[in-house]
Amino acid sequence: MNQNNSKRFGYYAERLFSRGRHPGFLRRAGRAMFRWVAPRQGTGPHVLLAPPGGGNIGDQAMMNAYLENVAGPVVMVVRRGDAAVQQPIAGERVDCIELEHLVYGGGLLHLRDVVRFAQVLRGARSLSIIGADIMDVAYNAMASVHRANLASWSAAAGIDTRVLGFSWNGAPHPLASVALREASRNGVRLFLRDPISASRAREAGLENVQDVMDTVFAASRQEEGKTLRRIQAFAQGGAYALVNASALVAAGVDQCDEYEAVVRTLLDRGLRVVLLPHVSRPSGDDKRELEALHARVTDPGVMRVNELLTPEQVRCIAQHARLVITGRMHLAILSLSGGTPAITLATQGKVEGLMQMFGTEELCIAPKAGFGARVVSLVRKLLDDQGRTEQQIVSRLPHVSLLSRRNYVGL
Repeated sequence: MNQNNSKRFGYYAERLFSRGRHPGFLRRAGRAMFRWVAPRQGTGPHVLLAPPGGGNIGDQAMMNAYLENVAGPVVMVVRRGDAAVQQPIAGERVDCIELEHLVYGGGLLHLRDVVRFAQVLRGARSLSIIGADIMDVAYNAMASVHRANLASWSAAAGIDTRVLGFSWNGAPHPLASVALREASRNGVRLFLRDPISASRAREAGLENVQDVMDTVFAASRQEEGKTLRRIQAFAQGGAYALVNASALVAAGVDQCDEYEAVVRTLLDRGLRVVLLPHVSRPSGDDKRELEALHARVTDPGVMRVNELLTPEQVRCIAQHARLVITGRMHLAILSLSGGTPAITLATQGKVEGLMQMFGTEELCIAPKAGFGARVVSLVRKLLDDQGRTEQQIVSRLPHVSLLSRRNYVGL
């Protein structure tokens, strides 16, 4: 093939396999290439397909929970090296492999990484995909479908394959439904992290659905560190509340006025307030939201944390807090896992089922104009209920933790 024909072939091949074009053909081509490499189950390492990570404490918390609960060597497949910040829990038993185009790429680069991924799976003991809120096209249609396809091909090759603790919203993208339905029929086990999501998944025709809770409830490691000591010194032995303003929520509602009313209520009730970011990356930075809020409330009783902490540090800080207000689901999970009430702004239908398991549905707030008044009312109620909500959360935790550990049975 001469140079001109080669370029022409490359051009048309790239168009044929490009993002969003001919998804059925792309799926068949990927499946054929996957089989060509012939991955197979063995006694080698467990393989984890990681979430995006890179500036998201929740993603890191799910990765760390996996490492805390799975024994033996692990190969973690990431998009980029910054997706997984290695923690002491990992040690030398974890290898990270970067496949930039496996989930978020298209065309020939994606197919190239599919082949590389199949090679990683040769002799693997299992494949786990962290599902979270990224399986139903809440963020990226192509990525959701790619994850489902990879799971499907892995299970068809005889590898123990599961999608760990994920949500399923009430209006998933049709392509995601088709891809995950096919994956479940090929033997992929789907671990839905709340009863509402599990019900929706069954209604959508997904098979092998198992009821669990979010994977992070199966983790227990804590890390005190200097930030906790700073917060305790700031609180001067008194009570403090954690407040997070999510950049995701900010995309749909002007939340600065709402949060200002909440922070002033907390201060009036004698609590110190710690502004805590949970996600900081170009696509959404909580730090900017909290900086704007701090500029509104320049009170000595307000402290702003300006760096992302480890999940283990957040779990420790949240456990010592009187209450938490957040727009990020995994900050709520890290708080609830220590018995601390978490008033949570619910996005994408993924929080309601979580709160249902604790019998605290009232802590789930819709992030729409005027939500600050509802949060203020809840804050007052929680501070006046003599710890009854905390007791209820603590009483439900053993069952929730048991359901969470089901994600890892057999690994």
